[in-house]
Amino acid sequence: MAANPTALRRLRILSLTEGTSTLLLFGVAMPLKYVWDMPLAVRIAGSVHGFLFVSLVLFAWISIKKVPISHKTAFALMVAAVFPFGPFVVDRRLRELE
Repeated sequence: MAANPTALRRLRILSLTEGTSTLLLFGVAMPLKYVWDMPLAVRIAGSVHGFLFVSLVLFAWISIKKVPISHKTAFALMVAAVFPFGPFVVDRRLRELE
């Protein structure tokens, strides 16, 4: 069991939300911009995604002490957030900490 299950649950939710925002940005907003000439979609989705990405990186770093998670897991989560589906892959590791 994790030392702080509430912090771990919040980290997982933030991670999965950020991963979903990446998929929405690439799968919905970008086609709206480039196929249907609706640049506002990328501006909105991109801003939300950027906020979630920065929040995830900060919370992953904080979670080293708060959950606690290893430096390796925090780094993996930060790197995975750069790639589509990355947070979903690292979530398996976070689930094992519950």
